[in-house]
Amino acid sequence: MREVEVEVVVVGAGQAGLSAAYHLRRTGFEPERDFVVLDHAPKPGGAWQFRWPSLTYGAVHGMHALPGMELTGADPARPSSEVVGGYFERYERAFDLRVRRPVEVRAVREGTGGRLRVETSDGVWSTRALINATGTWDRPFWPRYPGQETFRGRQLHTADYRGPEEFAGLRVVVVGGGASGTQHLLELAPHAAATTWVTRRPPVFREGPFDESVGRAAVALVEERVRRGLPPRSVVSVTGLPLNDAIRRGLADGVLDRRPMFDRITPDGVAWADGTRVAADVILWATGFRAAVDHLAPLRLREPGGGIRVEGTRAVADPRIHLVGYGPSASTIGANRAGRAAVRDIRRLLAEEPLAPAAV
Repeated sequence: MREVEVEVVVVGAGQAGLSAAYHLRRTGFEPERDFVVLDHAPKPGGAWQFRWPSLTYGAVHGMHALPGMELTGADPARPSSEVVGGYFERYERAFDLRVRRPVEVRAVREGTGGRLRVETSDGVWSTRALINATGTWDRPFWPRYPGQETFRGRQLHTADYRGPEEFAGLRVVVVGGGASGTQHLLELAPHAAATTWVTRRPPVFREGPFDESVGRAAVALVEERVRRGLPPRSVVSVTGLPLNDAIRRGLADGVLDRRPMFDRITPDGVAWADGTRVAADVILWATGFRAAVDHLAPLRLREPGGGIRVEGTRAVADPRIHLVGYGPSASTIGANRAGRAAVRDIRRLLAEEPLAPAAV
């Protein structure tokens, strides 16, 4: 199997990965010669290309432009998958990032001479540093409850959701108190025969503007977890859900009438310890995602708490590894900043003379 030497490997071409690649180009690294971007997806767009068609661009909260090129003139009625996918494709061309896809990164191991060995479906790369920007979409989290295997209806995760029409006339239980869960409920209600919303904790709705000070405080709480080596939580889990007009309507008409988490799943629905039962044809698990970092397992980066301890973007256990779009940088604006910070740190790690900026 061929082995190619580069200075930096970027794994993932979503917001975080493209931001990192942009800053590598800006600081003089040449694609293919000095760095390579590997992406498992079939086309540009990161996780956005897999979002359900009914999630329009106008319904997306807080989509920040990539560095160096604004996203302008987008039709808010178009699916976000199309809008963002097209934008990412133009971005890759504009800055000549030469993303290789589809490429599966299977494992990252210790190489020779202090380098890392990146084993993929398209060969092996030997690198001095690695920027991991794999996000979470590939690792949907499915909780386990007694009786789950007996359910005669359909179970699916947000990652499999394609829109509300396929649930017409069905009784749907939606599990999860985050943004996806509430979006699913508001979409499903006009189509389904009945909806039931269950969450482990009571949902928290946030009133007032989400200003910079609120954002900084939320990110600091998430960052503290990754500093301690704990699995990262989402920023939304810290900030709560914005109390917008759609949420207000859902609360007023009873669609967002939350119940506590059920205790078991029955063949025809869900049940609580007090004997309450709800019949269901579908259980939709809007229960979030976990960091897609299994390919880093050979490096033994995980702490006893289950997460990877990170300072800034650098893995504490191995300074050659940078995680962007992980924990506090798992937002579009956070991913942009993390990409820049990782590249700055990698330049110090490589201890090279500054390269002439590339023409991008």
